[in-house]
Amino acid sequence: MRPIGKLAYLAQPQEVQIKEYEVPEPVSGAILTEVEQANVCGSELHIWRGHHPEVKNGVLGHEVLCRVKELGSDVDTDYAGEPIEEGDLVAPAYFLTCQRCPSCLKSQFNLCQNAYENWSKPPNEPPHFHGTFATHYFIHPKQYFYKIPKKLDPKVAAAANCALSQMLFGLDKVDLSYNDTVVIQGAGGLGLNTIAIAKEYGAETIVIEGVDGRIERARAFGADHIIDFREYQTVENRAKRVQELTDGQGADVGVEVAGVPDAFAEGIQLIRDGGRYLEVGNVSPGHYTSFDPGLLTRKAITIVPVIRYQPWYLKNALQFLTDNIDEYPFQELIDAEFDLVEVDEALAKSDSREITRAALIPNHQIQ
Repeated sequence: MRPIGKLAYLAQPQEVQIKEYEVPEPVSGAILTEVEQANVCGSELHIWRGHHPEVKNGVLGHEVLCRVKELGSDVDTDYAGEPIEEGDLVAPAYFLTCQRCPSCLKSQFNLCQNAYENWSKPPNEPPHFHGTFATHYFIHPKQYFYKIPKKLDPKVAAAANCALSQMLFGLDKVDLSYNDTVVIQGAGGLGLNTIAIAKEYGAETIVIEGVDGRIERARAFGADHIIDFREYQTVENRAKRVQELTDGQGADVGVEVAGVPDAFAEGIQLIRDGGRYLEVGNVSPGHYTSFDPGLLTRKAITIVPVIRYQPWYLKNALQFLTDNIDEYPFQELIDAEFDLVEVDEALAKSDSREITRAALIPNHQIQ
């Protein structure tokens, strides 16, 4: 007899139902896993609120740590060639790399046009477990995954397949380098990972934030300067403060991870002439802000929007965590754990910023 698993299904915005299904066997090239830990990411909150441009319902979740339960035929290694067997802990990229669409054929695997072919589908469609807010999760053929290094705390590894991978990719895209100054708009999960990466790259960090808990965590991650927007209440005041910290020039690199449209409009005022601006946080089309294109042109700023990441960056993220786990308090990024059936509470408290990041632990008795 096949096992029965549970999953969290978003029927409509802010309405989540727990459903049960029989867990199918993995097809050739796929893996059936048991979910050890699934984190509540900002993307889930966008979907839960009804702000995602395409996904309005379906099985929730994508940031995850999995334990291999059954291997489909033709699967004996991860995507780095490491031998894989039942019981191993793995981190999957949350999207497909189809290798046949126009984007993949141009090596833009992060833009694969079939990336979400198996994600956030209705639960009645086999194999049912399309998201990670569940007891089980299927890793499909052409979905990159990597074994968790033995030295790495598994709970920390659960976040590697989203925020850290994306920020490693994004900061490489804007050529962040030694002795650069980077201004980071927002100190949520994306922002804190950005601080750690920037510090390891030898950059000086300026963080703009206005929530006490997030400011404390930014300092714990080694932020060199904090601009509290409760103190510096206007764009002009914040831009002036950035200039004071950068010899009157502005930052070399700006990173928008606040997810607020007005932050994007502000960003170009914080950056020096010829600087670079990484846009990551605003992912929901249809939300607008006033913008000064003339200032952008006269400052000759390069804007680099990034969605997802080249899938092998997940391997880089796991290695980054392994190498730097004692340098930064990654363990503290998860500040609340919930059972899978408490998903509504986890989403609501994450949305209100009562907690920084929640973890769902299926079938686990929270202490």
